[in-house]
Amino acid sequence: MNRSWIYVILTCLSEFLWIYGFHNATTWWHWVFIAGFILLDFQFLAKACENLPTGTVYAIFAGAGTVGTFLMDVFLFDEEVSFLKIFFILLVIGGVVGLKISDNIKSEGVDQ
Repeated sequence: MNRSWIYVILTCLSEFLWIYGFHNATTWWHWVFIAGFILLDFQFLAKACENLPTGTVYAIFAGAGTVGTFLMDVFLFDEEVSFLKIFFILLVIGGVVGLKISDNIKSEGVDQ
């Protein structure tokens, strides 16, 4: 696996940590940790963009954040699940997968 993809995974994981922190922060020092995770998150994001298309990295970052936040809401914070929410989450996942596939096709020289 390309090191840049490891940075994409790390940026998604750190995003989940600070999003979770937003929900649970109650004191000033909680916010210090959240700010640290945000800075770490953007560092990983910048490193991922050095060797991968920025649009793809950002789409994965935003898509994983959207899906991850939805799943945290459902499993950790007792949010309701509806057919429409699941449908739109699947659209987000499909869009991210589609971007990755189109990047692979373009890098193989099929797309001009």
